[in-house]
Amino acid sequence: MTICFIDSPVGRLALEAEGEALSAVRWTNGAERAVGKPSPILNEAARQLERYFAGKLKRFDVPLVLHGTDFQRRVWAMMCDIPYGETATYGGMAMALGSGPRAVGMACGRNALPIVVPCHRVLGSGGSAGGYSGGRGLPTKRRLLALEGVMLP
Repeated sequence: MTICFIDSPVGRLALEAEGEALSAVRWTNGAERAVGKPSPILNEAARQLERYFAGKLKRFDVPLVLHGTDFQRRVWAMMCDIPYGETATYGGMAMALGSGPRAVGMACGRNALPIVVPCHRVLGSGGSAGGYSGGRGLPTKRRLLALEGVMLP
């Protein structure tokens, strides 16, 4: 595993790779150190995240490794299909998957690749923010959505 760090408008992010695929994006306090040699996949992921935060990238295309159940991977795949600047609801996704909103919410919370697999685009019923497990929680979710032009009530 290799790890690198980038500073972003939503905090310092640790990017992790397994082989030639991005495996995690997580918030860090900055006390950690890079692990391993510079990795082409991490360099590309960092470049794409910087472009995303600059408003120049609307869909990530780095190779990903996703560790989870079949259901979680289906939820994550569905999240990747939510276009930049648009949202879906936990309930709507649950209906499409033949499941319940809480199960979708749990899968969102276990997403190891936030921002890249855009769980911030999933909202509660009636447009409520729902939850967010990354960064500072809901303020981070609101900031990511605002970056994409989505304003929550």
